[in-house]
Amino acid sequence: MRLLSIGLAALLLVAPLTHAADNPEMLGLAQRLQALDADPATTSVAAYERLQARQAVQVLGEARSSRRPAALKVAQARVETAEVAAQVAVVQREIDRLDRERSELLVEASRRDAARARQEAERLRIQAQIQAEEAARLREQADADAAARADAEGALDSVASGQAAKLRAARQRAAELARQEAELIGEAPPAPAKSGSDKP
Repeated sequence: MRLLSIGLAALLLVAPLTHAADNPEMLGLAQRLQALDADPATTSVAAYERLQARQAVQVLGEARSSRRPAALKVAQARVETAEVAAQVAVVQREIDRLDRERSELLVEASRRDAARARQEAERLRIQAQIQAEEAARLREQADADAAARADAEGALDSVASGQAAKLRAARQRAAELARQEAELIGEAPPAPAKSGSDKP
């Protein structure tokens, strides 16, 4: 299809160019159309406008002298329209390309943001897990310390109770011994009194 349009364009330009020597303005318009066809940026855009411009240039080449001014105006307008349409199409194509690149960059940025968010969430999860494990360890340590204190306090209470019992028993024994000693002292015969008259 593209080859057909290019062939048609070349065919439409052949006839006007045969009359170019008689009409330099027509030659300039034809050359401007050839420039659009030769430019890789515009060769595949504004096909309809360029076709209309070629037809207008052909009509200009075939017009009688009395109709040439009007045909020239039409041809000039058609060629300018084709040039503007081609430029607009090129700019629009560049805008589309930039939009695609922007969309791709946004998608890539979103992917990177999502990856960073996942990494941060994983880091926070691991941190929370470590904190939870540390808290559980501290609770276990606190429970163990509390149990050890309770055992120590129980042992101290037991020792204290035992010592108190021994002390009470010792005091009772001392009191009993004192009583027995007092009884023994009270039952013993009185010692004889010594005097000076008993000398031989």
